[in-house]
Amino acid sequence: MPTGVAIRDAREQLFDAAERILLRDGPSGLTSRSVTAEAGCAKGVLHRHFADFDGFLAELVEDRVVRVERLGADLRDKAGGGTVADNLSEALAGVFETVAVAVVSLVIYRDALRARLRERRPNGIPLLTEATESIAGYLAEEARIGRITAGADTALLARTLIGSGHLIFADRAAPRPTPDAVHSMVTAVLGATVADRPPRRRRTKVSQRDQP
Repeated sequence: MPTGVAIRDAREQLFDAAERILLRDGPSGLTSRSVTAEAGCAKGVLHRHFADFDGFLAELVEDRVVRVERLGADLRDKAGGGTVADNLSEALAGVFETVAVAVVSLVIYRDALRARLRERRPNGIPLLTEATESIAGYLAEEARIGRITAGADTALLARTLIGSGHLIFADRAAPRPTPDAVHSMVTAVLGATVADRPPRRRRTKVSQRDQP
């Protein structure tokens, strides 16, 4: 890597290299040497920007969490537009077609990384937790608008969608799920909770004596 490269650029190159290795070889193939080799930079570059390899991996996870949170913000902005199933299918594909599944495997695989992440995020599994919260927030907004039936357990729906999405995307050796397969799963999970259109307000008749 040429001298003078901005730190942020170096970090992104290393993160992207680690992501490619995770998707291709799984967590067992991820080492500091494999990351710098994949990034095409000197071995010392990683340790120039990070205290140690687990510190690098923790920052990688945090960076990808931020991306998932951005996807969640975009999803909430879509409340009231399109269809609920279409919006959720697109969001789930955005989460799981990237590195989310591989990152979850990495967190489970490395005890030291998991312990370090718990210092910042003590609850749940990073990425899956944030994705679940984002989808729950979106569903709650759709319920407020009237496109999800009143009384629906939006938190439970969100957990079910994330769990089901993780399962159908988890096998790295299998072909990626098709958009239709993702949409069918979303539709099945949502069931009869979706109205897709806000309920019309009932117009009450005004009697002659009530008229001015």
